[in-house]
Amino acid sequence: MSIGNSPTDDRPSVGRAIQQARIAARLTVEEVSASTRVRIPLVHAIEQDDFSRCGGDVYARGHLRTLARAVRLDPGPLIEQFDAEHGGRPEPTPAAPLFEAERLRPERRRPNWTAAMVAAIVAVVGFVGFTLFSDGGQGGGISVAGGDTNPDKPTPHPRTTPAKHPQPDPEPSDSAIAGLPKDKVTIKVVGRDGQSWISAKDANGKLLEDGLLREGESKTFTDKERIDLVLGNAGAVQLYVNGKEVKEVGDQGSVERLSYTPGDPQAG
Repeated sequence: MSIGNSPTDDRPSVGRAIQQARIAARLTVEEVSASTRVRIPLVHAIEQDDFSRCGGDVYARGHLRTLARAVRLDPGPLIEQFDAEHGGRPEPTPAAPLFEAERLRPERRRPNWTAAMVAAIVAVVGFVGFTLFSDGGQGGGISVAGGDTNPDKPTPHPRTTPAKHPQPDPEPSDSAIAGLPKDKVTIKVVGRDGQSWISAKDANGKLLEDGLLREGESKTFTDKERIDLVLGNAGAVQLYVNGKEVKEVGDQGSVERLSYTPGDPQAG
């Protein structure tokens, strides 16, 4: 069926359109959930036009695209109708407002070691110059009460401690990759640019994880045969498979379904 060809007052709501298309395709909610990896309660909520459980408009659009394709609907008109009913599509921002409270963390100001070293060098040069000027003008060393006035003894110079700069976290080394078991698949998911809903299952369909991965958190999964992974906000995560980083997992707000086995990372 098609959405958007009839007058606005006659067309069904977004959730109702998905429900009608599912029934027309003779699919149950359980079958749609199994094919899309969208949880059954969430499918029911979307069909009732309840998007509060999606975690935000970005996730809602991703779920609508996934469900529309599963019930043989064109997702484009559905997304346009959803945007029209929810105030229009927002301008792209680095992160959804849901994540702003966690991301606006003040960064610690690092000490300006360069300025400190320059000041120390100037102090040393000034001290040496003053010492040489005093020795040449008075014919003797600097007289200090209770101190050694031997002009032949070298004048000690203050030591400057080299600046220590924090080193970035190293990428997984070849030795670290070699240390992973080759007969298993190991997946590590890191919340890098925001938070994302993730779901992970092993080769037997056992649910290993189903929840929200916040920024800065990481999850690791291991199985002998295969791990099936669903990322609700693929552009916000950093993915390592068998010790190697997977580049370009997905865009911000996109829902990605990936499958990995032992060996070099190859999405199924």
